[in-house]
Amino acid sequence: MSRVGLAVHDSWVEAERHLRIIPRNIELLIFATIQPIMFIVLFVYVFGGAIQAPGYSNYDQFLIPGIFAQSVVFGSAFTGVGIAEDLSKGLVDRLRSLPMARSAVLVGRTISDLLRNVLTFFVMLVIAFWPIGFRFEGTLFEAFLATVLLLMFSYSLSWVQALMGLSVGSVEAANSAGFIWMFPLTFVSSAFVPPETMPDWLEPIANANPFTIVTNAARALYNGLPVGNDVLYSVMWSVGITVVFATLAIRKFNTSTVA
Repeated sequence: MSRVGLAVHDSWVEAERHLRIIPRNIELLIFATIQPIMFIVLFVYVFGGAIQAPGYSNYDQFLIPGIFAQSVVFGSAFTGVGIAEDLSKGLVDRLRSLPMARSAVLVGRTISDLLRNVLTFFVMLVIAFWPIGFRFEGTLFEAFLATVLLLMFSYSLSWVQALMGLSVGSVEAANSAGFIWMFPLTFVSSAFVPPETMPDWLEPIANANPFTIVTNAARALYNGLPVGNDVLYSVMWSVGITVVFATLAIRKFNTSTVA
């Protein structure tokens, strides 16, 4: 088997190791799903009547894609916390002693978290359809493409979280550091309200936010609306973030030791 083939094999073995934990710790999926459901209920039933979304049949069709985007982004935080936990337990040092590709530890972790995000996403999708009443206004292919864009962006941010998990000194710090920057990323965006309703100084920041670009692309595809260049820009952002932060995280991993 080639070196690349071995790395792929080792990465999948690592991913399977993390995935086997899920059935024994199902509350992780439950709590990962509760938060976006709370946002849906809060914005649809409490604030929905006061928020206008021009160009959409109702606020639900505007909001739900934003909630989808936010939930998969928040799901990436598991990567940093998990890596920090493995470091603190000395598991990383034990894995280093095995005849396996070093990058497989991180790649396997990010793949397993991506697959967990997929499962969480489909649970949310069922809830959005019933009882909220969200519907795909575009084609099934457009809905599939929108979902792929969201998951690609989530995967790219898993590498940001991986670097943070390797850089902080504890699991608690990784948990705090992993979430604190995601709130401005997701709220200073088009996820919940059109950027045009924001203060003049904040609107250009929201429009330039890569999360806004990905959310806009997914929202347009789910609703069967013109998407412009947002799909291309979304892919470029996701690939760019993945390449940069995967490189940094793998380099950091090669020199990391137990705190």
